[in-house]
Amino acid sequence: MLMVWRLLAAVVVVILVGFGAFYAWAWNSEIPPANSSGASFDPGIIAKGAKLAAIGDCAVCHTRAGGKPYAGGFPLETPFGTIYGPNITPDPQTGIGLWSEAAFRRAMRSGVDREGNHLYPAFPYDHFTKATDSDISALYAFLMTREPIPQANRPLALTPPLNWRLFAAGWKLLFLTRGVYQPDPKQSPEWNRGAYLVTGLAHCGACHTPRDTFGAETDDHFGGGMAEGWLAPALNASSPAPVPWNADQIYAYLRNGFADQHGFAAGPMQPVVHSLRNVQDSDLHAIATYISAVSGPQNPAEVDRRTKAALEFARSRDMTVSPKPSVEPATTGSAATRQASPGAAIFAGACASCHHSGGALPISRPISLGLSTPVNEPDPTNLIRIVLGGIHPLPGDRGPIMPGFAGALTDRQIASLVSYVRSQFSGQPAWPDADDVVTKLRQSTPPPMEAP
Repeated sequence: MLMVWRLLAAVVVVILVGFGAFYAWAWNSEIPPANSSGASFDPGIIAKGAKLAAIGDCAVCHTRAGGKPYAGGFPLETPFGTIYGPNITPDPQTGIGLWSEAAFRRAMRSGVDREGNHLYPAFPYDHFTKATDSDISALYAFLMTREPIPQANRPLALTPPLNWRLFAAGWKLLFLTRGVYQPDPKQSPEWNRGAYLVTGLAHCGACHTPRDTFGAETDDHFGGGMAEGWLAPALNASSPAPVPWNADQIYAYLRNGFADQHGFAAGPMQPVVHSLRNVQDSDLHAIATYISAVSGPQNPAEVDRRTKAALEFARSRDMTVSPKPSVEPATTGSAATRQASPGAAIFAGACASCHHSGGALPISRPISLGLSTPVNEPDPTNLIRIVLGGIHPLPGDRGPIMPGFAGALTDRQIASLVSYVRSQFSGQPAWPDADDVVTKLRQSTPPPMEAP
């Protein structure tokens, strides 16, 4: 019995020593306040910081709906609760006006605020740690020259005990790899610039890479993830896009929010495109070059074959769609079965005037639904969100308009409609859970995206 107690005591001592060592490692001192709001910064450095902030899409996560830019309050839903983007204007009481550049750099590189508190990885410092000193300095200059907005930060709404910031320190111990991006000498300068931006400040993988139980990105880089209730499709070889993306198409999508043979930006990608509108072409081309290489080496002949096959398939399905509801009895055959479904009647009445092969809009006709990524994805989430809420340009932007049908169609009708679209326009298997997804999304539809 004495031996058991000694063993238990030894275990307790080991645990206490281990916790003490972890706490000592996790502790960070406060960096003294430094009123930098009135500091003078070079206009060229500020302009550089503005472009980097646009590439990083900083305004979106740090601006609540209808709020002042960078004043915080945007709710970021996670599996562990809600985190609200903090105020990063130079207000000294509620923002970062008392942060020195050293404090800002520590937050970007190590995820620790000026007072020494650990930040949760919803702030993607696991990507920002790759940024160079000069780029961090430029971002700091840009933020410190914004309008100071006195707006208190909203408290975290995380599931206890995850609201203890030591858990954020533990996450870093397991998953954070620090270090500035190192160029690959085997690649071109443009590829390396794109890799630096995509894996660093742009943090594309934060949305487009799956996450594990602990919220860390998996080794399936760019294999698809979630962003604000939308699917962020895979960008690697498992991309669901029927036509393989190339660098020119990616550039067009990022520059204009539209790529021929792929479609329009929707959901969280709309404000991303909005943020990128003033970013220089060279950086967008570099990002496109790197992302197009993410799927690995592509055989031009195979890409051409896949493209032609996708276009022919989409054209064949477009030609079998009637622009008007059919009252004729169904004949035999798979096409007839699709046309006779309840979803076919809804599509003919609500969608076909724009989306059938002869459809036309005052500005332009949408791409074939057979080429649409949401129609070909393994999950119906994005297509259902589009049907529910439609597609609308952000304030001040121009773009396509599609009405939402949340108020016009029941859950069952929307499920029938998206199931028909999947069957009619894609060569993919049916979605088995469309009804459940519609019900879930109807109850948790996020507010419309806004321009930063």
